[in-house]
Amino acid sequence: MAKKQSIPKRLFKYRAFNNLTLDIIIADNLYYADPSTFNDPLDTRPSLNTDLPATDLERAVRQLVEQRVSAEMKAAARTIRYKGPKTRDHIGRLSRLQADQVISEISYNADDPSYEMDDPHQFLLGRYLEKELLLQYEKGIVSLAERANCPLMWSHYGDQHHGVCIGYAVPSDVQNDLHRVKYGGKRLVDASKVLAMLDGDKDARRQVDEAVLLRKAASWRYEQEWRLIGQRGLRDSPLELEEVIFGMRCKEAVKYAIITALDDRRRPVRFYEMHEIHGTFNLKKIPLDDGEMRAFFPRRSRDIHEAFQSVAASHVEGRSP
Repeated sequence: MAKKQSIPKRLFKYRAFNNLTLDIIIADNLYYADPSTFNDPLDTRPSLNTDLPATDLERAVRQLVEQRVSAEMKAAARTIRYKGPKTRDHIGRLSRLQADQVISEISYNADDPSYEMDDPHQFLLGRYLEKELLLQYEKGIVSLAERANCPLMWSHYGDQHHGVCIGYAVPSDVQNDLHRVKYGGKRLVDASKVLAMLDGDKDARRQVDEAVLLRKAASWRYEQEWRLIGQRGLRDSPLELEEVIFGMRCKEAVKYAIITALDDRRRPVRFYEMHEIHGTFNLKKIPLDDGEMRAFFPRRSRDIHEAFQSVAASHVEGRSP
């Protein structure tokens, strides 16, 4: 994917308040999610346009199967500490054998008379190529937004303003891993681009990557999404945490917990509250004054009860017999 030239000064992550959010803020982690868990089942699920003859589709399928099987077996070999030329040769043979079996199975199934189409062999190769292509994309994604004041984002991802919005700066060494989502268009990726990618064409790689990872339906345009791509799971954040914005319904105790947890952070974080703009449906962030909050929290509820008991006891002691 080509390097982006106009990355925003700051990007935002809307979150409900939960254990993962605390981990993200306090431990400075980010969670790279499996795209299959996204709320839109069409996201990162392109369809293949079989614009190649069966012979070329077969070559592409063979390459993808060999790459996948080889990667799986190499990972297993590292786990059991097998290495050396014999191991590599064995992995190569088994990868080719697996590809041969897949191609043979496709050819066999193409003879099924129930397929009512001109070229069932080409059709089946295309469907298998589509499946193998998606198996190659095992990266995780961190979804980020350009704006912190989007009402829909607060409703959908900020727990209806009970949550937070975390602001990040983007260091220069991270910019190549950050990509803008494109909205609208078709979900198709050409088989010819996939084959060119496998043959080392960098421009084809960029186009296939964009089709698989960076395209969404036009209805999602309001998100103004950028995607940070990396290894799946909870990882150290490569971004620079700069601010936390609390939703309009965020509880005071939640604000206090986050603010005090970051008191001794080497690089300070700024805190804001989201407010409405009077008479409109628009939102704005304003700096949070935590003085009154710190005076009130941490609170012990029995202090008031005991204070009244003390006053009552003093009153009784002061009465004449």
